[in-house]
Amino acid sequence: MALSKPDPRFTHSRKAQQNFRLALKTSLVFTGILWAILIVDEAFGLRLARFGLRPGSLSGLTGIVTVPLLHGGFNHLLSNTLPLVISLTATLYLYPRSSLRVIPLIWAGSGALAWLFGRPTLHIGASGLIYGLLAYVFVSGILRRDMRSVSVSLLVGFLYGSMIWGVLPLRPHMSWELHLTGGFLGVMLALVFRNWDRTPIIRYEWEDDDTVPEWYPESDEENFSLPDKDQKS
Repeated sequence: MALSKPDPRFTHSRKAQQNFRLALKTSLVFTGILWAILIVDEAFGLRLARFGLRPGSLSGLTGIVTVPLLHGGFNHLLSNTLPLVISLTATLYLYPRSSLRVIPLIWAGSGALAWLFGRPTLHIGASGLIYGLLAYVFVSGILRRDMRSVSVSLLVGFLYGSMIWGVLPLRPHMSWELHLTGGFLGVMLALVFRNWDRTPIIRYEWEDDDTVPEWYPESDEENFSLPDKDQKS
């Protein structure tokens, strides 16, 4: 697979650095909101988890919106914090235009699909969003084939490749349905938006030069002679 080298005038520009800081800040603020919700819930005994996703239940439809905001405890949210910051930052930074559509679609879409096909039990947590974003970043990098995106994809695969097992019903108390629907949407959206957010690449003059070099052998009759019929080989 041939990889394209991003133009350093773009990747090292002040705007690119500002975009990264903005993406990281947005991710940290959103994660901070999740921690604030959990702390307030635990401190005042609000039992906000009851507003999670309940597949097949009309009252559980609100969970399509609220499910990424709710967690079952500090350990649950702690396990989601770093993957959420990494996946959200990578999506916002590498794919700023498509992320404005991808993030809401994965957020609501994973919950909606899980509501249709999930087990009739309570589902909470941002793992569906995380699986969707990680899948989107990984597949998008492979499809775009530029070094920067592929490098991030390989990093994501190295850090969280084992999470692929989370889409299987291996643990009874884990919402594998959200993992599966989020990952599925991430892959599908990577295909849909594969031509968005293309990074400018380095092009050399010789790549656009279609003239024949002087040293290239010509194929006319002047450059070769037919062997004599009487000549023995």
